[in-house]
Amino acid sequence: MPKQAYSPSETDGRKRLSPAVGRFFSSPLSPFHFLILLLLSLASCAKMGEPDGGWYDETPPRILGASPAERATDVNSKKISIYFDEFIKLDNPTEKVVVSPPQLEAPEIKGQGKKISIELQDGLKPNTTYTIDFSDAISDNNEGNPLGNYTYSFSTGDHIDTMEVAGYVLEAENLEPVKGILVGLYSNQADTAFQKEPMLRVSRTDSRGHFVIRGVAKGDYRIYALQDADGNYTFNQKSEKLAFTPEVIMPSSKPDVRQDTIWRDSLHINDIKQTPYTHFLPDDVVLSAFTEMQTDRFFLKAERREADHFTLFFSYGDADLPQITGLNFNADDAFITEPSLNQDTITYWLRDTALVNQDTLRFQMAYNMTDSLGRLISQTDTLEVLSKTPYAKRLKKQQEDYDKWKKKQDRNKERGRAYETAMPPTPLEIRYNVASQMSPDENPTFELAAPIAITDTAKIHLYEKIDTLWYRSKYQFGAEPGRPRSMKLVSTWNPGREYSLEIDSAAFTDIYGRVSQKYKQGIRIPSTDEYGTLVMTIQGMEGRNCLLQLLNESDNPVKEATAKGNLATFYYIKPGTYYLRLIVDDNDNGRWDTGDYSTQTQPEAVYYYPKSIECKAKRDVQGTWNPRQLPLYRQKPGAITKQKADTQRKARNRNQERARNLGIEYRPN
Repeated sequence: MPKQAYSPSETDGRKRLSPAVGRFFSSPLSPFHFLILLLLSLASCAKMGEPDGGWYDETPPRILGASPAERATDVNSKKISIYFDEFIKLDNPTEKVVVSPPQLEAPEIKGQGKKISIELQDGLKPNTTYTIDFSDAISDNNEGNPLGNYTYSFSTGDHIDTMEVAGYVLEAENLEPVKGILVGLYSNQADTAFQKEPMLRVSRTDSRGHFVIRGVAKGDYRIYALQDADGNYTFNQKSEKLAFTPEVIMPSSKPDVRQDTIWRDSLHINDIKQTPYTHFLPDDVVLSAFTEMQTDRFFLKAERREADHFTLFFSYGDADLPQITGLNFNADDAFITEPSLNQDTITYWLRDTALVNQDTLRFQMAYNMTDSLGRLISQTDTLEVLSKTPYAKRLKKQQEDYDKWKKKQDRNKERGRAYETAMPPTPLEIRYNVASQMSPDENPTFELAAPIAITDTAKIHLYEKIDTLWYRSKYQFGAEPGRPRSMKLVSTWNPGREYSLEIDSAAFTDIYGRVSQKYKQGIRIPSTDEYGTLVMTIQGMEGRNCLLQLLNESDNPVKEATAKGNLATFYYIKPGTYYLRLIVDDNDNGRWDTGDYSTQTQPEAVYYYPKSIECKAKRDVQGTWNPRQLPLYRQKPGAITKQKADTQRKARNRNQERARNLGIEYRPN
């Protein structure tokens, strides 16, 4: 017997049928069927306390009319009403609804029962097409079915501009879709227009980073994206995310035909229809969004989380470090200074324990800051930094620790056990990043809690096991550039071998006299048979510095390689699923760099290999990749894309599940 079918469009006006009725609804009723149906209906009525589990409404609200009428011309009213066939919800209109031309004073937009009312606050411009893009803000009140991408338009002149410009906005660094960013057009093609004039026509991206700017007149335009922090539709803050392209946009249209696929269910196609439509161009603009580096220098804050050091934070680094003059202490030779790599964060370690025990440090700080004209000028501030934990509280904690230790030793002495006569000193804390199993291209690192006064490398031993005997192995030991108090041990690690890293006590002594404790860790280096190798041939990037990153399933780099010629090779890859990102490293500094609008510098280009890469042990994976073959918005694999597209309507999902439970065919609208 063939399956019965449920189609949402067949149940208009009967949106909550009982399960039994649903089976018989689309079949002719014989007297026998009528009797069964009557009995089932009576049984259903007898169970008034149970939900009938009927079909959910999938139909979005339908527009009945508007005032002024949709696409009306010669409009002079700033009040608009749009009417629907059912009660509606209007979700977050302040963020989701976009009016073009952009309104400097926010319009009043309200959902009221079966009506949406809009009142524009700005004056109407003559001979101008206005569009109100609701995106997915409108849905029905019961099931939340979205109307989806609805745009209302009218004109204050005698015609409607109908051109459209569409495309995508992606994060420049990782090709993530940027949701909710403004995209706008300028007829003024000067670079300064973006910083001085509001956008001419705007739209906002959806969850896929997709945008459509409607109501565009024929002409030549520049296009920009802006995460507008102050609502003035201009780029005037370095903290605002932006995107731009030097290309000129020339909207056009042509008649076209698209294929509309009618699905019988999630796996089977019922029909493919040819539908004529007007194809607006361009429809594939890609904008790479970035945030400029903050180059204006100003002081942010001072922090003293621990008593033995304080940290100064600046918005940007400077070649000259701040000059500290103590007001309640002598600052001469009082610090060990640790600047960050770009010198925007400077930590001052107090050499003298008397200063460590001083709760409040007052000092003058002379430094360079950026003035309103962008010039570095000298500035002097008076600061007061307080220890997060007062000395009295620290002293009390020390006494409590001593009392606890003394009580334990007294108890051991009374019971005839071994006991200590002096409380051991506080050891120097070291975080050893030494794995019990390492790849041959990895190296252990040590992170120390305070600046080091003495490092005794004679107390650091590395042994390699050859056959059954242990032999000393050579290594190099030193600080990691740009990482204060981080040390690295580098050696030639032979695959298939075992090593032992042994560190004697007092190998490290910090500036307060604290010494490190003994440490030992066995290290196994797996054989090459436990790893795979990836060799990727890069096409179409000749003469470019290409940095390739092998990514895990969280989109984080696990290995890096530079393309030599047109080949990039990754060694010692653990079996698993990986992805690949390519950075065009224009300045050859080994990292991705952002853009700068004032110099019209685009961020460094980023591409994603569009497929996952399966690496297995003892296997060499080889591939060929032309990063420019696919448009950027189709490159990043969905498995590692964090900004997911909005999911299917809840009502449809529930009806599909219900149809499966009833064993009937589901036909969506």
